Amino acid sequence: MLSETYAYGHWIIVISIISLALFFITKYIPMRTKFEKRSGGALIAFLIALFTEMYGFPLSIYLISSFFGINIPFTHDKGHLLGNFLTYIGLGNGWFIVMIISSLLLLLGLHCIIEGWRLVYKAKGGLVTTGIYQRIRHPQYTGIYLIIISFIIQWPTFITLIMFPFLVVMYYKLAKREEEDIMKKYKKEYTEYMKKVPRFIPNWCTFSGEKNV
Repeated sequence: MLSETYAYGHWIIVISIISLALFFITKYIPMRTKFEKRSGGALIAFLIALFTEMYGFPLSIYLISSFFGINIPFTHDKGHLLGNFLTYIGLGNGWFIVMIISSLLLLLGLHCIIEGWRLVYKAKGGLVTTGIYQRIRHPQYTGIYLIIISFIIQWPTFITLIMFPFLVVMYYKLAKREEEDIMKKYKKEYTEYMKKVPRFIPNWCTFSGEKNV
């Protein structure tokens, strides 16, 4: 059973989770160029805003309570706003639904990032078109999208909802920039690869067993 007491002000937890997130991002997500650092910095800011509200200070809940006159208890389960909404409209245990969906997306996102990093590291600067790269051209950025969406579902806040579209655009532009750089070195091979493999979302063709580049 979730706690019915005040669930915020846990700044040690906030610092610990943010530190863990920083370690993961700096280890598994490329941040070499200024464009990668800019996108990575925005991702870090997103996570800081998220976990600050999740365990530190519930700004969004305060604003909703103040402006809309809705009395939202400051307990951890009530912080899952989407889950509470699903319960309110009669879709059963909204908290359970939200946690299952967000956890699956989070795990899938982590897998995409780590597996993409593993193959790139193994290639040592060469062109990678095997493994998860047979399904999508930018698995690490797909993983970032999945993680962001999972947290938006699990714990939506005003700040993270505002930042979400900007992060999507930033990593989309970063992916296109990387493709332009790769084309300079592997024009023929990468052109054929791009024809067969989608950028972020796998399609049926990538699972059909058709041989990739």
